[in-house]
Amino acid sequence: MTMTTDTKSKTSSKEAPGKDAADERPADELKEAGRQLLRALTMRMLNSASGRVQGLTQRLTDEGGAGAKAAAAGAESIAEGNSPVKAGLKAGMAGAKEKTKEALGSGGGGEGKGGKKGGAKSTVIVEEFDVGLPRRVAYDQWTQFADYPDFTKKVESVEQESDEKLNWRAKIFLSHRSWESTITEQVPDERIVWKSKGAKGYVDGAVTFHELAPTITRILLVAEYHPDGFVEKTANLWRAQGRRLRLEYKNIKRHMMTRTILEQDEVEGWRGEIRDGEVVKTHEEALKEEEERGDDEARDEQGRDEDETRDESGEDEARDEGDGDEARDGEDEARGERKRGRSKAKSR
Repeated sequence: MTMTTDTKSKTSSKEAPGKDAADERPADELKEAGRQLLRALTMRMLNSASGRVQGLTQRLTDEGGAGAKAAAAGAESIAEGNSPVKAGLKAGMAGAKEKTKEALGSGGGGEGKGGKKGGAKSTVIVEEFDVGLPRRVAYDQWTQFADYPDFTKKVESVEQESDEKLNWRAKIFLSHRSWESTITEQVPDERIVWKSKGAKGYVDGAVTFHELAPTITRILLVAEYHPDGFVEKTANLWRAQGRRLRLEYKNIKRHMMTRTILEQDEVEGWRGEIRDGEVVKTHEEALKEEEERGDDEARDEQGRDEDETRDESGEDEARDEGDGDEARDGEDEARGERKRGRSKAKSR
């Protein structure tokens, strides 16, 4: 009996390990199936989220704009599994890049202030200032373009190619630029209108002169700067050229009020006239006409003086004649009195 019991015990002990292994196999398979199911669900969720992000990105990109493209870049970065900080940096870089492209005129064919589709925005400067000078003197000083490098900061040279054409060279931002200006209309003491062209930008504008008093003149100026070039367009983002032009106009005013006001008789401006970009009256012709007008005025003034002199002489003569008549009348009365006196004496 004892022997039999021990044998059964040994047999049971030998069969137990096999039974445990059989019981563990279904559990492992169940765990593996669970893991696969979890992976499948996770991938499905990720694919769904990625699809929604891509759809949002496409809509934002289609709508355009720096902010929209920056948001799209950030969403894509998060979908790729990057950290929020890295996604934010990517979005900021994308937004800055798009903003620069738009401002430089290559980001979507927008219309700038200058009205040119796909071009860079122009800068419009409107200035007015009063100077204590007669209108003619202020106008003459303005037409002395070759002197501008002496009292402005960025104008390097001005060459007068002809009466209506000027070649300018100036420092723009960090570069040196040249452009050609054509005066389309110029009327002495009234206005100057010009157009320009240049490879890296140009300035169009008009300036007028208004007499407020015999020795006070108001100068009104409108200028439009068109940048054309990477440096110019980049500087135009911060309106650097606009600030520079305003500063140069202040330099012109300072020169007029510190130098020109003391040397008014020495200022000789261009007195010709330009219409539709062509000279219709030269400087010499204008001076000759002014001289003739001056002679005519002098003769008229002399004639008026002579007339006044003759009038005064006539009045003197009339007064003298009146005095003579009065004297003769007095003498006649005196003789009459003497005769009456003698007649009375004889009658007595």
